[in-house]
Amino acid sequence: MARPLKLRWALAGLAGLTLLRLALAAWLPLSPDEAYYWVWSRALAPGYLDHPPMVAYWIWIGTHLLGETALGVRLLGPLAAAGGSLLLGQAAEDFWPGKGAGPIAAALLNATLLFGAGSVIMTPDTPLLFFWTATIWALARLLRTGRGEWWLAAGLAAGLAMASKYTALLLVLSVGAWLLVMPRPRRWLATVWPWAGLCLALLVFAPVLAWNATHGFASFIKQGSRIADWHGGAAARFLAELIFGQMGLATPGVFLLVVAGGVLVVRRALRPAEPACESQSAAGAALLALLLWVPAVVFVEHALADRVQANWPAVLYPAGALAASRLEGCWQRWLMPSAGFGFALTFLVYIQAFAAPLPLPTRLDPSLRQLAGWRQWAEAVEAERKRRGAAFVAAKNYGLAAELAWMLPRDVPVLGIGPRWAFFALPDSEAIWQHRPGLLLAPADQAETASFAGIVIRRRGAEVAETDALFRAGGSEANLPVRLLPRRNNPSIPSRGLADATGFGYLPE
Repeated sequence: MARPLKLRWALAGLAGLTLLRLALAAWLPLSPDEAYYWVWSRALAPGYLDHPPMVAYWIWIGTHLLGETALGVRLLGPLAAAGGSLLLGQAAEDFWPGKGAGPIAAALLNATLLFGAGSVIMTPDTPLLFFWTATIWALARLLRTGRGEWWLAAGLAAGLAMASKYTALLLVLSVGAWLLVMPRPRRWLATVWPWAGLCLALLVFAPVLAWNATHGFASFIKQGSRIADWHGGAAARFLAELIFGQMGLATPGVFLLVVAGGVLVVRRALRPAEPACESQSAAGAALLALLLWVPAVVFVEHALADRVQANWPAVLYPAGALAASRLEGCWQRWLMPSAGFGFALTFLVYIQAFAAPLPLPTRLDPSLRQLAGWRQWAEAVEAERKRRGAAFVAAKNYGLAAELAWMLPRDVPVLGIGPRWAFFALPDSEAIWQHRPGLLLAPADQAETASFAGIVIRRRGAEVAETDALFRAGGSEANLPVRLLPRRNNPSIPSRGLADATGFGYLPE
């Protein structure tokens, strides 16, 4: 009776957390990256320069259900976090039968700041984490049931993860290593099932490969070039940033539990083969150990040469939470306090993003740097455009260009300038640049002072998040690809002109 009661409380807590995340997703303005991914969703393609296309498809679904609003862009984020939590809980029950580990694993994952923030905003990590978790769930079902059909589910989920972000290649590498090094899983190689799952994964990923092949492998080169970066003199600093940054983003208690769980599953995986049930437990432990430590070693290796971005190690925590949920003895006493502290920190971040009660400086407040002040900023840009009679507004920074496209009135052409826009199926707007006067938004040190037209400041209260300069633009060749960005379908804003039918804004006569 106690276990069903705990499960009901866990489900109720997850439902309440999901409603809170949906409310925040509806209220908070889009960050520049989110606006950029929304541009992707208005020019759907099998691939993009920066990442595979899954985030664009998710935004396309959300905006077609709820319109082009902040909640529409982010809709699938909170829902995927809830669904992924349920899958993780079921996986824990399959890995550790009879231990009641499901609610613990889900709680630990949701208590991390990385997962808490990532479930509100929409980035490629959002679908990546969901499909990564779904792959683990399918493999846990495989171990529990022994039915080869689960390889197809695992292959489908892994393919969708690869179509979300290239980091998912570490998932495939880890599962492949598991098949090779563990005796029990290795038997599957003599059957058709894992090979069929691999073929299904490659089939799902094939459009991304085809897009790269027809675009000079630009996306692979862009992401692969990170491997060649080398700043060996700063290795100690990068490594410290990685470790202490993850301690903060996972929250300290959860981070230590994940490390302890990672050690536990390694020990269980190396235990000599015993009865069948023990062999199955060792196989599950080995899978979790590889899913945790193979990516961790890759990130540590990268930190010896260059900075590891804070969000990259997010893929460690589904397996880490599953491993930590099996901890016993003195460790078990720290499970719920650590999760509780993580939730408290996450809620504090939510409150800061929503109401900013703490007067934090910009460098310590990511919600200020990414989310605050965009409406007033856009209003200032539009006021200056009207005052100067500019026909368009342009930006070389892709995030600022996307924010302008999201925020400005629909009948104002917004131009994106730079090589990256050549990879989008967007209208060429070189003629607008050449024949109409406009404004170019750029950092103050990136344009000629002779064309300076003004300053726009994005702030929250007294804290300045960003200062941008406006420069007179147009009337000559841009010398870079110039594309007309899509605009929001807002029926309250009058729209005219032939180009409006395509959704890319009004071209002044």
